[in-house]
Amino acid sequence: MRHDIWMKKAVEEAKKAEKIGEVPIGAVIVRDEEILGKGHNLREHQQDPTAHAEVVAIRDAAQKVGSWRLSGCRLYVTLEPCPMCSGAILLSRIDTLVYGAYDPKGGCAGTLMNLLVDERFNHRVEVVDGIAEAECARLLKDFFRSLRRRSKRD
Repeated sequence: MRHDIWMKKAVEEAKKAEKIGEVPIGAVIVRDEEILGKGHNLREHQQDPTAHAEVVAIRDAAQKVGSWRLSGCRLYVTLEPCPMCSGAILLSRIDTLVYGAYDPKGGCAGTLMNLLVDERFNHRVEVVDGIAEAECARLLKDFFRSLRRRSKRD
């Protein structure tokens, strides 16, 4: 499995978010080596707390396949999913999550907890972590460093 190829596509989505002033997080959903859904953060632009990259990509893929069930799919995302996104991943029946950077403040795919493998749920997700971790983390660090510099000038 060439996770690095698909993670590059998620990074491209993250860069789209950064260009419009959003936190640079990107996601792609792949099945049978085809991208079914793409997304990047749109919370500020849509003023929607659920417009995380993962949720945007899940909605895109579900619309494309005509079903909320995304069995057989892999989700690639640049940052470890939060509780909401982990729940959406479970509910959409995605088989595998592959993420880049760890999220020590909100990560629910292994860092703070792992909702995706909890046996109390009726679905479990294989988790692959740390793919292109340095690049994914650097996108976030650079973005927030730039924000801090701008706020000091203002």
